[in-house]
Amino acid sequence: MTRLLRLLAFAVVVTAALALSSPAWAVTTINPANAPNGTHYKSGTAGCSVNSSTGSVTCSGFTLAGVGNTNVRADLSATYSGTVVCRNGGGNLSDSQHQGTFSQSATSGTLQPKNGNVTVPSISTTAPTEQQFVAQQTCPNPNWTPELQGPITLSAFTYTVQFVGFSGPYITITG
Repeated sequence: MTRLLRLLAFAVVVTAALALSSPAWAVTTINPANAPNGTHYKSGTAGCSVNSSTGSVTCSGFTLAGVGNTNVRADLSATYSGTVVCRNGGGNLSDSQHQGTFSQSATSGTLQPKNGNVTVPSISTTAPTEQQFVAQQTCPNPNWTPELQGPITLSAFTYTVQFVGFSGPYITITG
């Protein structure tokens, strides 16, 4: 019985370590109908990771084979949020607050294959600075000034890899 408890405890520790080391909330979808017939990974795989201390999102590079001469593009979009309050002309904070948002994006641009292979580079986004975030916020009264109350957090991200001429993405990762 003691051995069984030790094995169970070990399994719990390993599972917890894996859950903390990867973005468990990210979902990857591959749609073969949105790629040239025979497209497959040659090296690496598509994946995204989140740095919880900085809010940055990084999606890994990889190589696809069997793509013929079809160009491809990778795009990453991340949405950040934070609590915003407004300060009036008298220096007082308004009673209301709202969630403000800010979007960042990155792209690989159009990638051209060579010998039926295309290498998709790593791309990433970073959280906005407080100044960038506040600059995109508004208050109900144009004479009031928006202020950030608390941290800026990553709300969601979407990474897509789409072949030119296809109706949707071949790879989609959301988190």
